[in-house]
Amino acid sequence: MTETARVQDDGSRGEDGPDLAALIESRAVDVPDFPKPGIVFKDLMPLFADGAAFRQVIDGIVAHHGADSFDLVAGVEARGFVVAAAIAYATGTGVVPVRKAGKLPRPALAATYQLEYGEATIEVHEDAFVPGQRVLVVDDVLATGGTAAAALELVERAGGAVAGFSVLLELGFLRGRERLAPRPVHALLTV
Repeated sequence: MTETARVQDDGSRGEDGPDLAALIESRAVDVPDFPKPGIVFKDLMPLFADGAAFRQVIDGIVAHHGADSFDLVAGVEARGFVVAAAIAYATGTGVVPVRKAGKLPRPALAATYQLEYGEATIEVHEDAFVPGQRVLVVDDVLATGGTAAAALELVERAGGAVAGFSVLLELGFLRGRERLAPRPVHALLTV
């Protein structure tokens, strides 16, 4: 837990205070047995559909990092695209997708990683970043950290400099933050 994290009455934490954490928690829907039996999927689509709430979480991420601390935003497929595009628009920066394998039309770098329920590969275009370009990497949820670690690796292999990593929701019990150490992880809500 970072020094700025605050513990809520229910044991959840919010690095940017209880209001944003409670907002996200109130809009998250648990979907049992998705995508496989035994997995509880945290669906944040109701948050994305609530314009005022979505604006608050995007503003929270921008305020945390500062609009001048990054040149581009990289969003991890698929819900990370939604978050990345909103942050890029709010800050006047560009956006780069980190996609599932086989979805990019030009030469790409790939990273394969383990999920809590299988294996996956993500890719980014080889020329996605100018060498040294500061990249804020975002996704909706941090679980085991496999996807995040692969995305951060891809940004660096493609020449970008990771300026930060943010998620709306961290599943703390899966210890993904530890997998990303020593990189800092910014989570608006940790449960």
